[in-house]
Amino acid sequence: MLTAYGATVVTLMMVFYALESRSVWFTLAFAISCLGSASYGFLAGTWPFGVVETVWSLVALRKWYYLRIASQHSR
Repeated sequence: MLTAYGATVVTLMMVFYALESRSVWFTLAFAISCLGSASYGFLAGTWPFGVVETVWSLVALRKWYYLRIASQHSR
């Protein structure tokens, strides 16, 4: 069950990463899926993977925040 969860969140990460240029909301979805991947890493006992994915999530959230502000100002 845990392996299926991990495969699902990593697949979602790749899909949302590939779609990031289409909408700022895909960037947010990528950040959330990174958190899912981090939770998988911690649950599987691979805490370095969990830490790296948590950092990626924070980077993606920051990117989403600035992209959203930029898109609001361009209207």
